[in-house]
Amino acid sequence: MTNVINYLAAGGAETLPLESQPNVLLPASYDIVWSLVVLVVIGILFWKFVLPKFQEVLSEREDRIKGGIERAEVAQAEAKAALEKYNAQLAEARAEAAEIREEARAKGKQIEAEMKAKATEESNRIIESGEKQLAAQREQVVAELRREMGQNSINLAERLLGEQLSENVKRSGTIDKFLADLDTVAPAGK
Repeated sequence: MTNVINYLAAGGAETLPLESQPNVLLPASYDIVWSLVVLVVIGILFWKFVLPKFQEVLSEREDRIKGGIERAEVAQAEAKAALEKYNAQLAEARAEAAEIREEARAKGKQIEAEMKAKATEESNRIIESGEKQLAAQREQVVAELRREMGQNSINLAERLLGEQLSENVKRSGTIDKFLADLDTVAPAGK
């Protein structure tokens, strides 16, 4: 403290020793100049060496991204084309399946109609054959009945007349007359 008092007594009463110190917010001019020189040198080095590499990396990355986007668009277009092709093939396959089903239905109906026609033809043939057999059997039965009736009528006539009808002509004329009478009586009775 004695120094301060001596200093004040010597005539430096107007300024205090701490008042002349540099401002903390504003550095000294030599610091500003040297800082600017270093900043300019670093800026030039950065501009000359770092910035071109940085631009090169950025442009490479940009090209990669654009290429990736283009590849993605191409892949998306290919996928869309493949999907459209698949959908077209699927629609074609469905149409073909529907056509095959319709052909199968038509063929089934045709086969069914043919089978019905064959069955009808077969049943008609069976019925016709049965009718022919029935007509043949009927004629056979009628012939047997006529023979039996003729024989019975001759026997009856011989008993009634008391004589024998030996002549074939006479016998067959009598049989025919009797059967003709039977034929006329039978339809009237029906």
